[in-house]
Amino acid sequence: MRRSLAAGAGMLSPAMFAAGAPAILSAQGARPLLPQGVASGALGDGRAIVWSRADRPARMVVEYSTTESFRDVRRVRGPAALEAADFTARVVLADLPVGQRIFYRVTFQDLTDLRLWSEPSAGSFSTAASESSRDVKLAWSADTVGQGWGINPDWGGLRLYDTMRRAEPDIFVNCGDTIYADQPLVSEVTLDDGRVWKNVVTPEKSKAAETLDEFRGNHRYNLLDEHMRRFNAHVPQIVTWDDHEVRDNWYETRDLSKDERYRVKSTALLAARATQALFEYTPLPNRGDDPERLYRRIVHGSAMDIFALDMRSYRGANSENRQTTLDATSAILGAEQMVWLKQHLAASRATWKVMVASVPIGLVVRDFPDHFEAVANATDGAPLGPPL
Repeated sequence: MRRSLAAGAGMLSPAMFAAGAPAILSAQGARPLLPQGVASGALGDGRAIVWSRADRPARMVVEYSTTESFRDVRRVRGPAALEAADFTARVVLADLPVGQRIFYRVTFQDLTDLRLWSEPSAGSFSTAASESSRDVKLAWSADTVGQGWGINPDWGGLRLYDTMRRAEPDIFVNCGDTIYADQPLVSEVTLDDGRVWKNVVTPEKSKAAETLDEFRGNHRYNLLDEHMRRFNAHVPQIVTWDDHEVRDNWYETRDLSKDERYRVKSTALLAARATQALFEYTPLPNRGDDPERLYRRIVHGSAMDIFALDMRSYRGANSENRQTTLDATSAILGAEQMVWLKQHLAASRATWKVMVASVPIGLVVRDFPDHFEAVANATDGAPLGPPL
Protein backbone atom coordinates (compact mmCIF):
# COMPACT_ATOMS: atom_id res chain seq x y z
CA MET A 1 0.00 0.00 0.00
CA ARG A 2 2.85 2.36 0.83
CA ARG A 3 4.45 1.72 -2.55
CA SER A 4 1.19 2.32 -4.44
CA LEU A 5 0.60 5.56 -2.51
CA ALA A 6 4.08 6.82 -3.34
CA ALA A 7 3.56 5.91 -6.98
CA GLY A 8 0.27 7.76 -7.08
CA ALA A 9 1.77 10.81 -5.43
CA GLY A 10 4.64 10.77 -7.90
CA MET A 11 2.32 10.50 -10.90
CA LEU A 12 0.27 13.48 -9.77
CA SER A 13 2.81 15.48 -7.81
CA PRO A 14 1.73 19.04 -6.92
CA ALA A 15 4.77 20.29 -8.83
CA MET A 16 3.04 19.16 -12.03
CA PHE A 17 0.33 21.76 -11.55
CA ALA A 18 2.76 24.50 -12.50
CA ALA A 19 2.79 23.21 -16.06
CA GLY A 20 -0.94 22.56 -16.21
CA ALA A 21 -3.34 20.05 -14.73
CA PRO A 22 -2.97 16.42 -15.78
CA ALA A 23 -5.74 14.99 -17.94
CA ILE A 24 -7.08 12.89 -15.10
CA LEU A 25 -8.11 16.12 -13.32
CA SER A 26 -10.23 17.37 -16.20
CA ALA A 27 -13.47 16.88 -14.25
CA GLN A 28 -13.32 20.04 -12.12
CA GLY A 29 -16.02 18.90 -9.72
CA ALA A 30 -14.07 15.74 -8.85
CA ARG A 31 -11.06 17.54 -7.42
CA PRO A 32 -10.71 18.36 -3.75
CA LEU A 33 -11.39 22.04 -3.11
CA LEU A 34 -9.91 24.57 -0.67
CA PRO A 35 -13.00 26.73 -0.03
CA GLN A 36 -11.42 28.75 2.82
CA GLY A 37 -8.10 29.40 1.07
CA VAL A 38 -4.77 29.32 2.91
CA ALA A 39 -3.20 31.20 5.81
CA SER A 40 0.12 31.39 7.62
CA GLY A 41 1.00 31.91 11.26
CA ALA A 42 4.15 33.50 12.63
CA LEU A 43 6.05 31.31 15.10
CA GLY A 44 9.45 33.03 15.19
CA ASP A 45 12.87 31.36 15.34
CA GLY A 46 12.78 30.48 11.65
CA ARG A 47 9.43 28.71 11.82
CA ALA A 48 5.95 29.33 10.45
CA ILE A 49 2.62 27.51 10.16
CA VAL A 50 0.80 27.00 6.89
CA TRP A 51 -2.94 26.31 7.31
CA SER A 52 -5.76 25.30 5.01
CA ARG A 53 -9.00 23.32 4.83
CA ALA A 54 -10.21 20.76 2.31
CA ASP A 55 -13.80 19.92 1.44
CA ARG A 56 -13.35 16.17 2.09
CA PRO A 57 -10.91 13.67 3.62
CA ALA A 58 -7.61 14.57 1.98
CA ARG A 59 -3.85 14.66 2.55
CA MET A 60 -2.27 18.11 2.85
CA VAL A 61 0.94 18.76 0.89
CA VAL A 62 2.89 22.04 1.15
CA GLU A 63 5.58 23.17 -1.26
CA TYR A 64 7.67 26.26 -0.50
CA SER A 65 10.55 28.22 -1.97
CA THR A 66 12.41 31.50 -1.70
CA THR A 67 11.39 32.34 -5.27
CA GLU A 68 7.94 32.87 -6.72
CA SER A 69 8.85 30.58 -9.60
CA PHE A 70 9.37 27.79 -7.01
CA ARG A 71 12.91 27.14 -8.13
CA ASP A 72 14.66 24.88 -5.57
CA VAL A 73 11.29 23.93 -4.13
CA ARG A 74 10.96 21.98 -0.89
CA ARG A 75 8.01 19.68 -0.26
CA VAL A 76 6.37 18.65 3.02
CA ARG A 77 3.86 15.84 3.28
CA GLY A 78 1.38 17.10 5.82
CA PRO A 79 -1.36 15.49 7.90
CA ALA A 80 -4.65 14.08 6.76
CA ALA A 81 -7.53 16.54 6.93
CA LEU A 82 -10.33 14.50 8.48
CA GLU A 83 -13.82 14.93 9.91
CA ALA A 84 -12.56 15.21 13.49
CA ALA A 85 -10.98 18.59 12.71
CA ASP A 86 -13.59 19.63 10.12
CA PHE A 87 -11.07 18.85 7.34
CA THR A 88 -8.62 21.54 8.53
CA ALA A 89 -4.88 20.84 8.54
CA ARG A 90 -1.58 22.62 9.10
CA VAL A 91 2.12 22.13 8.56
CA VAL A 92 4.99 23.71 10.49
CA LEU A 93 7.84 24.90 8.26
CA ALA A 94 11.17 25.00 10.08
CA ASP A 95 14.73 26.21 9.43
CA LEU A 96 13.48 29.01 7.19
CA PRO A 97 16.04 31.56 5.96
CA VAL A 98 16.03 34.89 7.79
CA GLY A 99 14.90 38.13 6.18
CA GLN A 100 13.35 36.33 3.26
CA ARG A 101 10.02 36.21 1.45
CA ILE A 102 8.78 32.63 1.45
CA PHE A 103 6.38 31.53 -1.27
CA TYR A 104 4.21 28.49 -0.64
CA ARG A 105 1.42 26.53 -2.25
CA VAL A 106 -0.95 24.00 -0.74
CA THR A 107 -2.56 21.03 -2.43
CA PHE A 108 -4.74 18.24 -1.10
CA GLN A 109 -4.78 14.63 -2.30
CA ASP A 110 -8.19 12.94 -2.12
CA LEU A 111 -7.94 10.04 0.31
CA THR A 112 -10.81 8.16 -1.32
CA ASP A 113 -9.21 8.39 -4.77
CA LEU A 114 -5.45 8.96 -4.65
CA ARG A 115 -5.38 9.97 -8.32
CA LEU A 116 -7.24 13.18 -7.54
CA TRP A 117 -5.43 16.34 -6.42
CA SER A 118 -6.74 19.82 -5.78
CA GLU A 119 -5.47 22.77 -7.70
CA PRO A 120 -2.72 24.54 -5.73
CA SER A 121 -3.62 27.53 -3.57
CA ALA A 122 -0.68 29.90 -3.17
CA GLY A 123 0.46 32.36 -0.53
CA SER A 124 3.57 34.01 0.87
CA PHE A 125 5.01 35.52 4.03
CA SER A 126 8.22 37.20 5.20
CA THR A 127 10.57 35.89 7.87
CA ALA A 128 12.26 38.18 10.37
CA ALA A 129 15.69 39.62 9.67
CA SER A 130 18.49 38.50 11.98
CA GLU A 131 19.38 42.09 12.86
CA SER A 132 17.38 45.30 13.10
CA SER A 133 18.38 46.19 9.55
CA ARG A 134 14.97 47.49 8.54
CA ASP A 135 11.73 48.67 10.02
CA VAL A 136 9.11 46.09 10.95
CA LYS A 137 5.57 46.91 9.87
CA LEU A 138 2.96 45.49 12.23
CA ALA A 139 -0.80 45.66 11.66
CA TRP A 140 -3.31 44.89 14.37
CA SER A 141 -7.03 44.73 14.65
CA ALA A 142 -9.88 42.76 16.20
CA ASP A 143 -13.67 42.42 16.10
CA THR A 144 -14.62 40.79 12.80
CA VAL A 145 -18.31 40.68 11.80
CA GLY A 146 -19.63 42.05 15.07
CA GLN A 147 -22.64 43.98 16.30
CA GLY A 148 -24.81 42.61 13.50
CA TRP A 149 -22.68 43.89 10.61
CA GLY A 150 -21.73 41.03 8.31
CA ILE A 151 -20.52 40.63 4.74
CA ASN A 152 -22.40 43.09 2.55
CA PRO A 153 -21.65 42.47 -1.16
CA ASP A 154 -23.12 45.87 -2.08
CA TRP A 155 -20.53 47.49 0.20
CA GLY A 156 -17.75 45.35 -1.22
CA GLY A 157 -17.39 42.88 1.64
CA LEU A 158 -14.80 43.16 4.41
CA ARG A 159 -12.80 45.91 2.72
CA LEU A 160 -10.58 46.65 5.71
CA TYR A 161 -8.69 43.44 5.03
CA ASP A 162 -7.85 44.68 1.55
CA THR A 163 -6.70 48.01 2.98
CA MET A 164 -4.41 46.24 5.44
CA ARG A 165 -3.04 43.92 2.76
CA ARG A 166 -2.10 46.82 0.51
CA ALA A 167 -0.13 48.35 3.40
CA GLU A 168 2.12 45.22 3.17
CA PRO A 169 2.57 44.52 6.89
CA ASP A 170 5.18 42.01 8.04
CA ILE A 171 2.84 40.61 10.70
CA PHE A 172 -0.84 40.89 11.56
CA VAL A 173 -1.82 40.71 15.22
CA ASN A 174 -5.43 39.70 15.76
CA CYS A 175 -6.33 40.78 19.30
CA GLY A 176 -9.49 38.72 19.54
CA ASP A 177 -13.19 38.65 18.81
CA THR A 178 -12.12 36.81 15.69
CA ILE A 179 -15.78 35.82 15.40
CA TYR A 180 -19.00 36.96 17.08
CA ALA A 181 -20.46 33.60 17.98
CA ASP A 182 -23.07 35.17 20.27
CA GLN A 183 -24.39 37.79 17.84
CA PRO A 184 -26.46 36.41 14.95
CA LEU A 185 -26.95 38.23 11.68
CA VAL A 186 -30.16 39.19 9.94
CA SER A 187 -30.41 39.62 6.19
CA GLU A 188 -31.29 43.33 6.25
CA VAL A 189 -30.72 46.20 8.68
CA THR A 190 -32.45 49.55 8.15
CA LEU A 191 -30.06 52.41 8.83
CA ASP A 192 -30.95 55.73 10.43
CA ASP A 193 -31.09 57.47 7.04
CA GLY A 194 -33.45 54.87 5.59
CA ARG A 195 -30.88 52.94 3.58
CA VAL A 196 -30.75 49.17 3.96
CA TRP A 197 -27.61 47.26 4.92
CA LYS A 198 -27.69 43.74 3.49
CA ASN A 199 -25.88 40.84 5.14
CA VAL A 200 -24.94 37.51 3.67
CA VAL A 201 -26.45 35.07 6.17
CA THR A 202 -25.66 31.39 6.71
CA PRO A 203 -27.47 28.93 9.00
CA GLU A 204 -24.63 29.03 11.56
CA LYS A 205 -24.77 32.84 11.70
CA SER A 206 -28.54 32.88 12.22
CA LYS A 207 -28.41 32.06 15.95
CA ALA A 208 -26.07 32.18 18.93
CA ALA A 209 -23.51 29.39 18.51
CA GLU A 210 -23.87 26.39 20.81
CA THR A 211 -22.76 23.31 18.87
CA LEU A 212 -19.23 22.70 17.65
CA ASP A 213 -20.33 23.03 14.04
CA GLU A 214 -22.03 26.36 14.78
CA PHE A 215 -18.77 27.73 16.21
CA ARG A 216 -16.94 26.35 13.18
CA GLY A 217 -19.56 27.92 10.93
CA ASN A 218 -18.82 31.36 12.37
CA HIS A 219 -15.20 30.99 11.26
CA ARG A 220 -16.27 29.65 7.87
CA TYR A 221 -18.56 32.64 7.47
CA ASN A 222 -15.72 35.16 7.76
CA LEU A 223 -13.73 33.19 5.19
CA LEU A 224 -16.48 33.61 2.63
CA ASP A 225 -15.00 37.07 2.10
CA GLU A 226 -12.45 37.31 -0.71
CA HIS A 227 -10.60 40.20 0.94
CA MET A 228 -9.99 38.17 4.10
CA ARG A 229 -8.86 35.11 2.15
CA ARG A 230 -6.42 37.18 0.05
CA PHE A 231 -5.10 38.91 3.18
CA ASN A 232 -4.64 35.60 5.01
CA ALA A 233 -2.67 34.21 2.08
CA HIS A 234 -0.06 36.97 2.17
CA VAL A 235 0.27 38.20 5.77
CA PRO A 236 1.37 35.91 8.64
CA GLN A 237 -0.84 36.11 11.71
CA ILE A 238 -0.57 36.02 15.47
CA VAL A 239 -3.99 35.23 16.88
CA THR A 240 -5.49 35.38 20.35
CA TRP A 241 -9.10 35.54 21.52
CA ASP A 242 -11.43 37.61 23.66
CA ASP A 243 -15.05 37.07 24.71
CA HIS A 244 -17.17 36.92 21.54
CA GLU A 245 -15.54 33.69 20.37
CA VAL A 246 -17.79 32.22 23.08
CA ARG A 247 -20.24 34.74 24.54
CA ASP A 248 -20.12 38.39 25.60
CA ASN A 249 -18.16 38.86 28.86
CA TRP A 250 -17.78 35.13 29.45
CA TYR A 251 -16.01 33.27 32.17
CA GLU A 252 -16.38 29.55 32.81
CA THR A 253 -18.80 29.83 35.74
CA ARG A 254 -21.05 32.45 34.13
CA ASP A 255 -24.75 31.70 34.77
CA LEU A 256 -26.71 31.31 31.53
CA SER A 257 -29.92 30.05 33.13
CA LYS A 258 -31.83 33.20 32.22
CA ASP A 259 -30.35 33.65 28.75
CA GLU A 260 -33.09 32.34 26.47
CA ARG A 261 -30.79 32.27 23.44
CA TYR A 262 -29.01 29.21 24.85
CA ARG A 263 -30.28 25.70 25.36
CA VAL A 264 -26.75 24.79 26.44
CA LYS A 265 -26.47 26.40 29.87
CA SER A 266 -22.84 25.52 30.62
CA THR A 267 -20.46 28.34 29.70
CA ALA A 268 -17.56 25.95 30.25
CA LEU A 269 -18.94 23.58 27.60
CA LEU A 270 -19.51 26.43 25.15
CA ALA A 271 -15.94 27.62 25.76
CA ALA A 272 -14.52 24.14 25.15
CA ARG A 273 -16.29 23.91 21.79
CA ALA A 274 -15.23 27.44 20.88
CA THR A 275 -11.62 26.62 21.77
CA GLN A 276 -11.60 23.63 19.44
CA ALA A 277 -13.06 25.69 16.59
CA LEU A 278 -10.54 28.50 17.16
CA PHE A 279 -7.58 26.11 16.96
CA GLU A 280 -9.03 24.40 13.90
CA TYR A 281 -9.68 27.57 11.89
CA THR A 282 -6.71 29.81 12.70
CA PRO A 283 -2.97 29.19 12.17
CA LEU A 284 -2.28 28.57 15.86
CA PRO A 285 0.46 26.19 17.01
CA ASN A 286 -0.68 22.88 18.47
CA ARG A 287 1.35 22.36 21.64
CA GLY A 288 1.79 18.75 22.63
CA ASP A 289 2.19 19.51 26.34
CA ASP A 290 -0.90 21.74 26.51
CA PRO A 291 -2.98 21.59 23.30
CA GLU A 292 -5.32 24.40 24.42
CA ARG A 293 -2.61 26.87 25.47
CA LEU A 294 -2.90 30.19 23.65
CA TYR A 295 -0.31 32.39 25.37
CA ARG A 296 3.09 32.40 23.72
CA ARG A 297 6.13 34.51 22.80
CA ILE A 298 7.07 35.10 19.18
CA VAL A 299 10.66 36.24 18.62
CA HIS A 300 10.72 38.43 15.50
CA GLY A 301 14.45 38.84 14.98
CA SER A 302 16.39 41.05 17.39
CA ALA A 303 14.00 43.96 16.94
CA MET A 304 10.76 42.69 18.41
CA ASP A 305 9.33 40.14 20.81
CA ILE A 306 5.56 39.68 20.71
CA PHE A 307 3.85 38.37 23.85
CA ALA A 308 0.40 37.05 22.96
CA LEU A 309 -1.60 36.73 26.18
CA ASP A 310 -4.70 34.71 27.00
CA MET A 311 -6.95 36.87 29.20
CA ARG A 312 -10.02 34.61 29.05
CA SER A 313 -9.12 31.02 29.96
CA TYR A 314 -7.78 31.51 33.50
CA ARG A 315 -9.90 34.35 34.87
CA GLY A 316 -12.24 34.29 37.82
CA ALA A 317 -15.81 35.55 37.73
CA ASN A 318 -16.46 39.20 36.96
CA SER A 319 -16.82 41.11 40.21
CA GLU A 320 -16.61 44.58 41.74
CA ASN A 321 -12.80 44.36 41.35
CA ARG A 322 -12.01 45.16 44.98
CA GLN A 323 -9.79 42.16 45.76
CA THR A 324 -6.43 42.95 47.33
CA THR A 325 -4.80 39.55 46.80
CA LEU A 326 -4.38 37.32 43.79
CA ASP A 327 -6.32 34.08 43.95
CA ALA A 328 -8.65 32.07 41.72
CA THR A 329 -11.49 34.59 42.18
CA SER A 330 -9.42 37.63 41.26
CA ALA A 331 -7.25 36.15 38.51
CA ILE A 332 -7.13 37.48 34.96
CA LEU A 333 -4.00 35.84 33.57
CA GLY A 334 -3.78 33.03 36.12
CA ALA A 335 -0.75 32.10 38.19
CA GLU A 336 1.06 29.90 35.63
CA GLN A 337 0.74 32.42 32.80
CA MET A 338 1.89 35.24 35.10
CA VAL A 339 5.04 33.31 36.03
CA TRP A 340 5.68 32.56 32.34
CA LEU A 341 5.22 36.22 31.39
CA LYS A 342 7.62 37.52 34.04
CA GLN A 343 10.28 34.98 33.09
CA HIS A 344 10.10 35.69 29.37
CA LEU A 345 9.96 39.46 29.79
CA ALA A 346 13.09 39.28 31.93
CA ALA A 347 14.82 37.13 29.32
CA SER A 348 13.86 39.30 26.36
CA ARG A 349 16.57 41.46 24.80
CA ALA A 350 14.42 42.77 21.95
CA THR A 351 14.25 46.50 21.30
CA TRP A 352 10.47 46.38 21.17
CA LYS A 353 8.24 44.26 23.37
CA VAL A 354 4.68 44.09 22.04
CA MET A 355 2.00 42.96 24.48
CA VAL A 356 -1.09 41.47 22.86
CA ALA A 357 -3.78 41.93 25.51
CA SER A 358 -7.41 41.47 24.53
CA VAL A 359 -8.79 42.89 27.80
CA PRO A 360 -7.95 46.57 28.50
CA ILE A 361 -5.79 47.20 31.56
CA GLY A 362 -6.69 50.87 32.12
CA LEU A 363 -10.08 51.18 30.40
CA VAL A 364 -13.25 50.76 32.46
CA VAL A 365 -15.39 47.97 30.98
CA ARG A 366 -18.57 47.39 32.96
CA ASP A 367 -20.44 44.13 33.30
CA PHE A 368 -23.74 45.42 34.60
CA PRO A 369 -25.14 46.09 37.06
CA ASP A 370 -22.11 46.59 39.33
CA HIS A 371 -19.38 44.25 38.09
CA PHE A 372 -16.49 44.85 35.73
CA GLU A 373 -15.29 42.87 32.73
CA ALA A 374 -11.75 44.24 32.61
CA VAL A 375 -9.14 45.11 35.24
CA ALA A 376 -10.11 48.67 36.15
CA ASN A 377 -12.93 49.40 38.64
CA ALA A 378 -13.81 53.11 38.17
CA THR A 379 -12.76 53.96 41.73
CA ASP A 380 -11.15 57.37 42.20
CA GLY A 381 -8.04 57.71 44.32
CA ALA A 382 -5.33 55.17 45.04
CA PRO A 383 -5.32 51.98 42.92
CA LEU A 384 -7.62 49.23 44.11
CA GLY A 385 -8.67 45.93 42.65
CA PRO A 386 -7.11 42.63 41.75
CA PRO A 387 -3.54 42.23 40.55
CA LEU A 388 -3.38 40.61 37.11
